[in-house]
Amino acid sequence: MILTVASFKGGVGKSTTAVHLAAYFSTKARTVPVDGDPNRSATSWAHKERLPFEVVGEHQAALYARRCEHLIIDTKARPESEDLHALAIGCHLLVLPCTPDPLSLEALMLTIIALKRLGSERFRILLTIVPPRPIPEGENARKAIMDAGLPIFEGEIRRLIAFQRAVLEGVTVDRVKDDRAGFGWQDYAMIGKEIEHLNGETSKRPRASEKPLR
Repeated sequence: MILTVASFKGGVGKSTTAVHLAAYFSTKARTVPVDGDPNRSATSWAHKERLPFEVVGEHQAALYARRCEHLIIDTKARPESEDLHALAIGCHLLVLPCTPDPLSLEALMLTIIALKRLGSERFRILLTIVPPRPIPEGENARKAIMDAGLPIFEGEIRRLIAFQRAVLEGVTVDRVKDDRAGFGWQDYAMIGKEIEHLNGETSKRPRASEKPLR
């Protein structure tokens, strides 16, 4: 399975999502995250060699694809239309992180419009950095996305200081010594299970009509 994480806006947890989905799927089978972001955020995260996998560059992806079950690709922010087209057709699912704020939602809609023009429906929106209730931003953003008829994960990633500490320490959030850090891992594990379910449902379809993870 190839998962690609993309966004038209920075600061939405794109690299955090790629690293933690890679960590989740690495508990199931050999998984390799591919750092295709020019900022090399995932590579810097892995520099201390405390992650449960090796992060590779995009030019190494073809080689490592032969050795693993899953590839998780972290992309650059604000991809061009040509890049977005290549990303959309080159994976089983395009994961689109989005924070529940107007600027992020606006950028998300630009991404959706571009994907629709390309005729791609292999994407699902992931709400990230969601503030705790009773702050209504997360619920309002989810409602707006669902009212627009767009596919969105049932789970979401809550806002936690532990994610910032995980980057600094070069680990995944479940290894951070913080009382709430475990919630961050639970959030990403839930998303991983949703993706597994989507992939399982796809594999049950007749081969002639198979459309991966739509």
